Amino acid sequence: MTAKLSRKFYERFGDDLTNELVEWFNQVDATYRSELRESNELSWARFEAKLDQRIAEVRADFRTELANLKAELVRWMFLFWVGTVGTLIALLKL
Repeated sequence: MTAKLSRKFYERFGDDLTNELVEWFNQVDATYRSELRESNELSWARFEAKLDQRIAEVRADFRTELANLKAELVRWMFLFWVGTVGTLIALLKL
């Protein structure tokens, strides 16, 4: 988007000065847009890096919890089968 000034401004200060001012505005605008784009890209890169790190942490925690859950499940299954076999043996002896 380029800056434009009113015709009165051109009439008051002349075409050369006004065109130079408009050109300067456009250069400043382009510079700020470029800096803003770079800043946004850096911010996005930092955000992605933090997000990737946190996702990795959550995955590690999830895997640890899942392993603990599996171990606890195997323990309870063992207790169930020991109790079932013990009860079955006791019933067969009677």
